[in-house]
Parts: sequence; C-alpha cells; structure tokens
Amino acid sequence: MVRVLRDVGPSAPACNDQEVRFTDRADAGRRLANRLQGELAADAVVLGLPRGGVPVGYEVARALGLRLDVVVIRKLGLPYQPELAMGAVGEDVRVLNERVLRMARVDAAELDAVERRERAEVARRTEALRAGRRPVPIAGREVVVVDDGIATGSTARAACQVVRARGARRVVLAAPVAPSSVSKTLADAADELVLLHVSDHFSAVGQFYVDFGQTSDEEVTALLALADDRPAD
Repeated sequence: MVRVLRDVGPSAPACNDQEVRFTDRADAGRRLANRLQGELAADAVVLGLPRGGVPVGYEVARALGLRLDVVVIRKLGLPYQPELAMGAVGEDVRVLNERVLRMARVDAAELDAVERRERAEVARRTEALRAGRRPVPIAGREVVVVDDGIATGSTARAACQVVRARGARRVVLAAPVAPSSVSKTLADAADELVLLHVSDHFSAVGQFYVDFGQTSDEEVTALLALADDRPAD
C-alpha cells in the first residue's frame, strides 16, 4: 500500500513544492515520526540508509521508542556496465535480478568477483558505522527502512529486498520526499510506502531542505551510539 501524507507541518499546509521545505534532516524525521505514530508494531526496528537516512531514522526511532540500526547495502553492478544492477548484497544476504543476469549473460565467475568486492565494502562500512555495536535483530519483526528522500528509488528498492531476505516480517519504506513517479515504481518494493510529499517537479532531494549539508560517518556513528541507550531485546 502507498500512503502519501501530504500535510508536512504548519509551515506547508498546501503541499506546494515551493512551500514544502524541511529545516533539516532532524525536522524531517520528527515530521515523519508524527505521521507514523500508532502505525507500527511495538517491537518494530528502524533502519536508516547511510548516510543521510540515519539522522531522519534517529528522530523516528526516538519519537516512537523503537530500536535504531543502519542498513548498509551495495548494488552489484554488471562488470562492463556498473551502473546497471544485477543484484545487491547486505549483511549475510544476496538478492539477484535474474532478468538482468540472463540478459547480460553474466557467468558465475564474473558474479563472484563483483560480489566479493561489494561484500567486503559492506563489511567495512558496517563495522565502521556501528563501531563495535551488535546489529539489532530484525528476523520476524516489522522493519521501517528510512532515507532522507528518494530520487531514482534503486537504492531504496535494494535495501527493502535485502531487509526482507534477512527475515523481516513486514517492510515499510518511509521518506520525507520523492518524485511523483516513485509512488508507482516502488509500490511493490515494500509492504507499505509512506511519503510525506511527492513532487511533480522533482530535481533533487536537497531542494526540499533548507539545510541539506552532507552527513558524515562520524555523525552516523554518534547517532547510533545515542540510540543504543535503550532496553535490550
């Protein structure tokens, strides 16, 4: 199910692209949390896409009393056309696009080489961002995948596929803003797609933020550490 929740706050009741502006990612996260209030399971887990999705996810998790973690994914690009994904990898899981693999005639050795490289990057990034903390268990739980905005949707789709492959019972994809086309292109990516605003005149996620400065790895690590001060499972 796709839900587009158009009222993003008192400063932008009309949902005009010129009026919809989030102060920063924290503001967007608080507004997203307000719209998700009462909609999620008590043991749901919020997973932020690094880097910019983590500050948004932190506010969602804090406001709703949920666990927060990071979901690091890497797309598996074709050996001779890396921008075209033949699949994706996350922690301990792999999802493949069989149609692309057949079309491109990628053999097992080529796939293995790309996968080894991208798995190493997933491991490196995850270890660096968690800074020694254990991953939050998601098997059998409702999971909310959060980003600061959706542009093409390819990374968000891959993240949802990876999360489902890790055993999530239900997957919700949530973001403050996306182009209008995403409502259709990502309708089947998750069990529910929640957007605060969709735009017919979308050029970049940053156009909907007053402050859209780059989020650093250090900020992500610090937010995960702050969120980790919570009861254990």
